[in-house]
Amino acid sequence: MWDQTFTDDFRAQFDLLLRLRRDVRRFRTDAIDEAVLTRCLDAFRLAPSVGLSEPWRVIRVKSQPARDAALRNFQTANAQALDGYSGEKAQLYSRLKLSGMQEAPVQLAVFCDDTTDKGQGLGAGTMPEMRRYSVVSAITLFWLALRAEGLGLGWVSILDPDQMARDLDVPEDWRLIGYFCVGMPETQSDTPELEQVGWECRNDSLPIEVR
Repeated sequence: MWDQTFTDDFRAQFDLLLRLRRDVRRFRTDAIDEAVLTRCLDAFRLAPSVGLSEPWRVIRVKSQPARDAALRNFQTANAQALDGYSGEKAQLYSRLKLSGMQEAPVQLAVFCDDTTDKGQGLGAGTMPEMRRYSVVSAITLFWLALRAEGLGLGWVSILDPDQMARDLDVPEDWRLIGYFCVGMPETQSDTPELEQVGWECRNDSLPIEVR
């Protein structure tokens, strides 16, 4: 089992999965099958974590008051971000759709427990940020699992993390890693939307330096 070599077809499908793992902002409002969502969330448990600390903490944001607070948070931060641009860049920014919070049927806030006892501090003594990196690794697996089910994920980073923590009433030692919209994408593409609209270009190759 463990010395299995994957087929060319599998590798081609995996490459396609990676290419179609886009940051989705345009969702259909269709409900998600709970069994499918649970299956995708189980990917968190397969993720690597420093010292086996499993520091991820997932909040499902379902109530209307909680969603309204999250949306207000984004709208305030987005307006502030717009003020940081001028000229053509400001005009382009104002036209960008940067969250699917008004459409996505499932919304999650994922935190890192920076003071968890699990893992006994192994690997986090010299680099405590490794706990947060572990959470990001888990999110990446969840993202790929969703895409494999035909679903999409949008990572909302334009918000005030401290306000989000207060609104969701989480422990003081939890740090927000991301707010996520999950649902069925309106369209499917292997090209980032920011690249499509001319905001930025993706590198053609990976720069690697040698020492």
